Parts: sequence; C-alpha cells; structure tokens
Amino acid sequence: MNRSEQYDVLIVGAGMVGATLACALAGSSLRVAILEGVAPREVNAADPVDLRVSAVTRASQNIFTALGAWEGMAARRVSPYREMHVWDAGGDGVIHFDSSEVGEAELGHIVENRVVQIALWEQLRRAENISVFCPAACAELRREAEHISVRLEDGRLLGARLVVGADGAQSRVRRFARIAVHGWQYDQHGVVATVRSERGHRETAWQRFLPDGPLAFLPLHDGRCSIVWSTSPAHAARLLAMEDAAFCEELTRAFAGTLGRIEATSERAAFPLHLQHAERYVTAGLALIGDAAHTVHPLAGQGVNLGILDAAALAEVLLDARAAHKDIASLAVLRRYERWRKGHNLLMMAGMDGFKRLFGSDWWPLRIARNAGLTLTDRLSPVKHHIMAQAMGRGGDLPRLARTVNL
Repeated sequence: MNRSEQYDVLIVGAGMVGATLACALAGSSLRVAILEGVAPREVNAADPVDLRVSAVTRASQNIFTALGAWEGMAARRVSPYREMHVWDAGGDGVIHFDSSEVGEAELGHIVENRVVQIALWEQLRRAENISVFCPAACAELRREAEHISVRLEDGRLLGARLVVGADGAQSRVRRFARIAVHGWQYDQHGVVATVRSERGHRETAWQRFLPDGPLAFLPLHDGRCSIVWSTSPAHAARLLAMEDAAFCEELTRAFAGTLGRIEATSERAAFPLHLQHAERYVTAGLALIGDAAHTVHPLAGQGVNLGILDAAALAEVLLDARAAHKDIASLAVLRRYERWRKGHNLLMMAGMDGFKRLFGSDWWPLRIARNAGLTLTDRLSPVKHHIMAQAMGRGGDLPRLARTVNL
C-alpha cells in the first residue's frame, strides 16, 4: 500500500455525527479520511422542508459554533423553540417549559438533518488534513499488523491506525469488529410529515402522549410544524395510505385541535422504532459513535445529540492522546472515550425507555400517578429547571467543545 493512502483516522460515514468528528479533528496533526456514499445536496430557500429534522440542543449548538458550522446552518434555516408544552391525553397532567425561566433565549432549535450535514461539509472541505472520499463505500475491513486495511467498493485501498464507525444502526464497522448489540423493537413506527395548522406554533415544541405513543409538533422557520407521530405499525400504515384531507382530520383530532385545524400536509413517511446498544464502543484500533453505538426512542429528540456528544468526546480523547505522544489506536486510550460516554448514554436510554413505557400504559393507577406527577413537577421550579438543563444538554461531564459558549 502506498504511503499516501495511509491515515491516522478513517471515519466510515459522513452524516451529522461522522462529519462532526472530522470537523473536530480539522487543523490537527492527524491525517483524517472520511467516507460517504452520497454528498449532501445544497438547501435553497424554495426547497421543501426535509422530512428528517432534529432538535438540536444548546450543547450541540455550542459544538457546531466552535467548529464554525453553526453560522452556515443559521444562514440556511434553523427554527428556535423557546417553550415546550407536554401533556397526557389520558388525564389532566401537563407540564410547560419556558426558556425565559432559566435565563435563556431558547431551549433549542429544530434543524433539518441535511442543513446540519451540509454546513459541516463546508468546514470539512476547508481542512487541509481531511480527505473526503465521496461517493465511496466500505466493502471490506481487515486487520493488519499496524493498521486496519479498508477496501472500497471501487477497489481502492486505504489504511488507518484507527477506524471509526459512524455508519448508523446497521453499522458494517461494528459487524467487522464482532461487537454484539442488545435491544428490542418497540412495536411502534414513527410517522413524519410537515404540516400547516390553522394557528401558529408560537415557537413552541408540543408533545401529547396518546395511548399508542407520543405525537410531537416541532416548530419550523416558515410557521409550519414537523410532526413525529409514534403509533402502532398498523395505524402507521393506515396514516400513510390516507388521502391528505383525511390525514389532516385525523391529526387534528389526535392533537385535540391544539393549533386549530391541520390545513395541509406534505408527503408522509414512517420508520420502525427500536432501542439498541452496543456491548462495547471500542476495540483496539476501532471505535463506534452515534447510532452505530446506540439508538433511542425519539420521544425527547435526544438521539442525534448523544451522537454529537460522542463525536466531540472522542475527538477530545484523540487530540489529548496525540498531544501526550500516546498511541491514539490503543485500547487504553479508546477506553477513556468509552468510559466517558457509555454511562451517560445508558442513563439517557433508560430514561427515554422508561418514559415510553410509563406513558404507554393504560393501567388506571399508573395513569393517575403520571398525571399527578406531571402537574406536581410543573409546580416545582427547581425540579423543572433541572429537567430543562438536561434537555438542553447541560448535564453530565461535557466535552470542551460543548462547554464553549460563543453564540
């Protein structure tokens, strides 16, 4: 293999999480390669809103700002939400969060995934130490004496001291490393669409817990909302098959007319929901980040933010190891990343799973208890402020990039 094809770090997957890691390593002495099958398409003002959106926390925003990417996102389109309103369809329990209560301008932003990705790619292409291979797909990985050899589908060979799997829930890198995963299906599908309502969203994220799963309305920059409706697979199939008018009527009823009538909808899509967690995040010469390591229920919108924190934490571990003249691919170095992130991710996954099961039960004592709990929490300001801080990504041992405030 030619010396020019050797890298210190090779990242498989240049979506939001993989691109964040690469950007965090930009400008360092590490030679970085990143592989992706399809480059993100530029977002024009007249383009329809993508069905795939994420609730970007303050911690993730801090990371993007430090990497120089937030400005590119804001220049395209981001949608702040300043309040959050959550209530249970099975009772009168309700909780309301307001960013002004904790002295913040907003709780977070709703951003299309491709807006996040393209702004990160702008930074990648400016970095002299990063090589972007696109279109490219990993066909085979093989351990050599001093590196991992990666053969691309077009026959090219690359070598790296460290390979990072940022290639999603069905990670090829994870399978290569023979890392087992544990988890379960939720017997729910998430139906997504962009809708226009009779009344404005008031820069508020809304979530109503229904017997089959939560229904979320997320505010968009143009006054519309992106919805995520978690429901049974059979109901999801019916929702996809409906005419637009019938879908809008059913959505209006499910949301109890909170924003008035739903007047229009985009195309709709659905995806199965599941929980999955890798037994290990690292082996010698290999690490997993984002969905390759963990997937969670989307009810709190934390999935991508956990992956962004993974990327920032791994970058910090690698850069610190490099500065200390340690082997970045050694198990001792990589386990620092695993210890740092695995516990935090497990806590968040357990919390989201617990909420899903708590609000998915129709057992009347539990229904009464959860509604009383919502109402009580809404009245206890210290508890509510703690929940807001966690939701904004301020809890736990944050990477340096996430602690940077330069907004």
